Amino acid sequence: MGLLDSESIPRRTMVLFFIVDTSGSMSGSKIGTANTAIAEIIPGLSDISKENADAQIKIAVLEFSSGAKWLYEKPIEAESFRWNDLSAGGITDFGEACKMLNQKLSRNEFMQDAIGSFAPVIILLSDGEPTDNYRKELDALKSNNWFKAGIKIAIAIGDDANQDVLKEFTGNIECVLIAHNPDMLKKMIRFVSVRASQIGSKSSAAGAGDKDKQTQIGEQLKEELPSVVDTGTSPLVNVDAW
Repeated sequence: MGLLDSESIPRRTMVLFFIVDTSGSMSGSKIGTANTAIAEIIPGLSDISKENADAQIKIAVLEFSSGAKWLYEKPIEAESFRWNDLSAGGITDFGEACKMLNQKLSRNEFMQDAIGSFAPVIILLSDGEPTDNYRKELDALKSNNWFKAGIKIAIAIGDDANQDVLKEFTGNIECVLIAHNPDMLKKMIRFVSVRASQIGSKSSAAGAGDKDKQTQIGEQLKEELPSVVDTGTSPLVNVDAW
């Protein structure tokens, strides 16, 4: 029996959300690196989905600048997903992004599935801070049960990102990462996309019931990420910095 035979067995769905800041400050190498890194990780996510007996992985992308919009009208299966490069320009309407994400985290929207859905994985990429009055929309999002149960990771692109806002989004500082240069950003996107998808698309393992999936990913980031990405103080870390 081959790996693809699992597709004949009904599986639940796990939606992986990429929430991408495309404001003007993301122009140049920042948005270019994000485009390249996400495009390159899609085949790996497809492989995880094919080999996963628990859930099929689907991908949804929300970009925000002056307003926000979905890359596709519904989540797309990882095996069929095609990345369309995003461009940067405008301001940072983070509140609008929170509002639109909140709307789709519903059984009537992106979380509807005949078999059922795992809690989502949500990866936020941003290099600045909100330019709109985001508080009301973020608070509403944080009360969404799908959001509360999901895995949330934020990657700050450069040192100008408002880490306090990113911490509010994820709920814990362990899941806020800082990419000081393009190489770090690529490695972080690759690592968190794979690890979070592996955890998020599996049923809870025996003996791990006392740890929710957000806690599990936080522990893995703390333990494994330093060996994957140079997060130390070596002078090399700032080579080709933003």
